[in-house]
Amino acid sequence: MKQGSRLRSVVVACAIGLTPVLTASAQLPPGAVGGRTTFGTYCASCHGSAAKGDGTLASMMNPRPPDLTLIAKRAGGAFPAERVARTIDGRTPAKGHGNSEMPVWGDAFAKSKADSVSTEEKIQQLVSYLESIQAKP
Repeated sequence: MKQGSRLRSVVVACAIGLTPVLTASAQLPPGAVGGRTTFGTYCASCHGSAAKGDGTLASMMNPRPPDLTLIAKRAGGAFPAERVARTIDGRTPAKGHGNSEMPVWGDAFAKSKADSVSTEEKIQQLVSYLESIQAKP
């Protein structure tokens, strides 16, 4: 096989491999894409990669982390974006948030210098992501 053909094959294989990732990102609202990354980094170990409350640390927690795909259902059908943002940043205490078991994420994000996204923007992206994964009624 010639080098040009081999390179073309590698490029096509990579493109095919990335298709599910790109498709999944295309299905999310624009602000939610960054939120999904933040969720995977900061939240999935407790809440699970699908936000169902079944993360790798969940069995060691009391109370167990809630299923975050049911936020809207538990709130009567409408997603309470402001309440969720206040819970994440620590303005509204929630079981498991802001105590010795789990940090207040607004403080953690403010101290993190991992990227150039502001704390407020990171929280809004996370809220947008959580809204996008709500269980359909």
